[in-house]
Formats: sequence, structure tokens, C-alpha cells
Amino acid sequence: MSANNTELGHGDTVAAWVTVSAIMLASVAATAGVWFGSSLLVWASVALTAGGLIAGFALKKAGYGKGGRKTKSH
Repeated sequence: MSANNTELGHGDTVAAWVTVSAIMLASVAATAGVWFGSSLLVWASVALTAGGLIAGFALKKAGYGKGGRKTKSH
């Protein structure tokens, strides 16, 4: 066993949940868009992915990420 017991966390913050949920929803939408041949749905999923990443970054900066002042681990 290693003597280093640093807890890395498991992404259980608001920022992580929002980011992962948006990207998962976007991947489902992209799959449906490819399946049904809808380029609009594919591009909407690209926009949702970008929005999820931006929202996660903004939430992290607002203190809802790992070690943030608004998390229970702080």
C-alpha cells in the first residue's frame, strides 16, 4: 500500500454534476441526430456540450467546484 493517502475526490460537486450531465445529454442528442439524419440536432448537441463546459467552468470559479468555498468539503 502507498503511504500517500491524498483524497482525489470523485467529482461530487455541483460543477462536476452540471458539466457531466450536460455532456451526457448532448451525447444522447448527437446520437439521435445521427440516427435520424438531423444535422440541426447534431449541431444543437455541439452547442450543448460547449454550454456544459462553460457552465462547469463558471460554477467552479463561483466556488462550486472541488475545494470551493461553497462546497461541503470546504
